[in-house]
Amino acid sequence: MPKTQLQYLSDELQKLREQKLYQRLRVLETEQRPVARFDGCEVINLSSNNYLGLTTHPKLKQKALEAIEKYGVGAGAVRTIAGTMTLHMALEEEIAKFKQVEASVVFQSGFTANAGTVQAILSKDDVIISDELNHASIIDGCRLSRAEIKVFSHKDAEACEEILKDIEGRKCRKLLITDGVFSMDGDIAPLPALVELAEKYGCIMMIDDAHASGVLGRNGRGTVDHFNLHGRVDIQVGTLSKAIGALGGYVCSTRDTIEFLYHRARPFLFSTSHPPSVAATCIAAFQVLEEEPERIEKLWTNTRFFKEGLKKLGFNTGMSETPITPVIVGDAALAHAFSCELFAAGVFAQSVGFPTVPVGKARIRTIVTATHTEKELSHALEILETVGKKLKII
Repeated sequence: MPKTQLQYLSDELQKLREQKLYQRLRVLETEQRPVARFDGCEVINLSSNNYLGLTTHPKLKQKALEAIEKYGVGAGAVRTIAGTMTLHMALEEEIAKFKQVEASVVFQSGFTANAGTVQAILSKDDVIISDELNHASIIDGCRLSRAEIKVFSHKDAEACEEILKDIEGRKCRKLLITDGVFSMDGDIAPLPALVELAEKYGCIMMIDDAHASGVLGRNGRGTVDHFNLHGRVDIQVGTLSKAIGALGGYVCSTRDTIEFLYHRARPFLFSTSHPPSVAATCIAAFQVLEEEPERIEKLWTNTRFFKEGLKKLGFNTGMSETPITPVIVGDAALAHAFSCELFAAGVFAQSVGFPTVPVGKARIRTIVTATHTEKELSHALEILETVGKKLKII
């Protein structure tokens, strides 16, 4: 039995059960592959961020093993004391070269990269202009900075400019920030319009490119490359945990900005650095992006095939433009039931409801990868059709 002081948490969990919104963690028992075993069941995996299949790439696995043999399993300290290894510096140089910027710094996750950067570069006297559907890590970073936060309607550059006009005369720093690809809807930010506004009104322009890295642009260089805006975005955040296939996040900017983050970004200052095996794996991943562009081509071929199939069946896929394709249901309990029924039938597609998405916009979120076969995706569509009709979603 819980202590009296924690009983309220048990009560909240019981409410989730009564609302049919309680979810237990699915446990992966195999490699992260397009068909994998979760909870003892072989299912078509449509819930992984492993866009390019790099979690099992032979080159990445080999480099991890070599790094363990040479450097051991851990770094043993934070970066600012004794935890900066040659591999960490090599990784940051590799990222900077890939993203065509002066410098980069690696964080322990994409979440800490966003939150730590926004918190570090702003103060309570500054203003943040943020898209209403920006990732939780951006929202938390904005709150930690104590800056004033002004939110504009999703992808609405005109609404963004109205805010900028209102604060044009204020003596403060202004940060205009957006996701590159939005994680729940799979749509792409109107970056060219936002960059023009940032330049017009003297804003720092920052983008979280977590779901665009390895997906958009030449060899997966991201949204900035996709729109050919090199040199016009001040800060780019990316992830090493999705298409790169390993773990971590990174920030790209000017050399001075990166040096400042070395001194003031709290997650960087107070977290032990990446194990050498992870750093070596990530270096290899960026090399694979350059050497095997066919992986990205296959990702987009699979994406088009699957999207077309969903639309033909009558599913609502919202605004998606990328491999993230939501199937919008509306009611959270129905979305949860949909996900459970799909899993029982052989497809893992996780349901997402409030507070991750607004009330009334619950969905299952599907993500195809470069390593899915057309046969697997066709079978997944058949299962989605059967279950969707059973639950009267289509």
